[in-house]
Amino acid sequence: MKHKLCIGSLYFLAVLLPLQSAELPVEKAKMTSPPHVPPAIERNHPAKVIVDMEVVEKVMRLADGVDYMFWTFGGTVPGTFIRVREGDQVEFNLHNHPDNKLPHNIDLHAVTGQGGGAEGSFTAPGHSSKFSFKALNPGLFVYHCATQPVGMHIANGMYGLILVEPLNGLSKVDKEFYVFQSEFYTEGAHGEEGLQPFSMDKAIKEQADYVVFNGSVGALTGDNALPVSKGETVRLFVGNGGPNLASSFHVIGEIFDWVYPEAGMMANRNVQTTTVPPGGAAMVEFTTDVPGTFIIVDHAIFRAFNKGALGMIKVTGEEDHEIYSGKILDSQYKTMVNTPDKPLLLPKTNTPQKELTMDESIKAGKVTYQATCMACHQANGLGIPGVFPPLAKSDFLFEDIDRAIGIVIHGKQGPIKVNGKDYNQVMTPQNITNEEISNVMNFILNSWGNEHPGKIDPAKVKQIRAK
Repeated sequence: MKHKLCIGSLYFLAVLLPLQSAELPVEKAKMTSPPHVPPAIERNHPAKVIVDMEVVEKVMRLADGVDYMFWTFGGTVPGTFIRVREGDQVEFNLHNHPDNKLPHNIDLHAVTGQGGGAEGSFTAPGHSSKFSFKALNPGLFVYHCATQPVGMHIANGMYGLILVEPLNGLSKVDKEFYVFQSEFYTEGAHGEEGLQPFSMDKAIKEQADYVVFNGSVGALTGDNALPVSKGETVRLFVGNGGPNLASSFHVIGEIFDWVYPEAGMMANRNVQTTTVPPGGAAMVEFTTDVPGTFIIVDHAIFRAFNKGALGMIKVTGEEDHEIYSGKILDSQYKTMVNTPDKPLLLPKTNTPQKELTMDESIKAGKVTYQATCMACHQANGLGIPGVFPPLAKSDFLFEDIDRAIGIVIHGKQGPIKVNGKDYNQVMTPQNITNEEISNVMNFILNSWGNEHPGKIDPAKVKQIRAK
């Protein structure tokens, strides 16, 4: 019986079989540090790709004033981005720096084999291990250390991404970036300065002090914002190292044209927020239609604004007011009459209309603070970093008490500096009586380590209000 060969069979016989029978061409892997991504692979045939990865344990910045002993792949958190092609034979060399204190290995989710390579890569300090694997499945895959205790090695920064391009490659875009979310658990509270050790207790309880992109607070903000021009197509390779928390990945002011959830080959269109599980990845693509600063967040929103999961994409170019106008008008909606006898809009504090002792005033002021001030300045008086300034041990507050009372009465807008840090927000006039202002000021000036010898009385507030 005669058999017909399909086109795929002819391709296999003509192209793949000779490459399998002959030695594959050898090349070094295309690898980059975050947020950069290696260029697309141009060849149309498999190769033997050599990866050299060094594990380095070193102290780096976690947040302003906060250092951490990171365990890294390639000296960065996340680790070096690896780019290979479906069908490649990958020779992986893992080197453990001799100054390191611990053995490490690597589990690549792209590997079909025991432990994803962990079994073949367990490496003591000062040693190297070699193993190989064939890149069978296209996609974007997380890699991480899998040495016991696995959670601790991951929590200390040992993770990254490996892209296995499909045979026909990915669609061409103008810009590609590497964004990786993870959390850190420190013995000290969020923002506590100095070298912070890892807290196993917090990690087990999943009480993250920091949730960040690319290894530290602010790694993708300010001068580190991802640069894009209006009209460019952008692809983000997004990973999540966890070790515990799923990411609700979102870019404020953008809609993802395409999302490859879990970094597989199936695509979804016009997505606002996509879930990236711990140990998972996603590819998102969009076109920048207007200029501006677009904020990258984990939309579990307190992680973004209180724990660090915030980045920026800076888009430059000409405005397009048809797509987005910006503010057109700012006009008065209703006039606020801020007078002592005006009824409160917020819950009454039942302030007695008599002269209070200092202790009574502080007690009444705490009630007013909880009703009007705590949402922004927080129960501990520390505010919200970068957003609302602290009242606890605030040099700005104690520099001019009368000015502070005036701000409570009349509000303030614009930049200020508190304890050496810049803030630029709006504080609206507080619709509370002279008595309540005097009480809340007495509470603030004598709480959280603050000490003020004098008593603020309603007559002083009335005098400042009259100005």
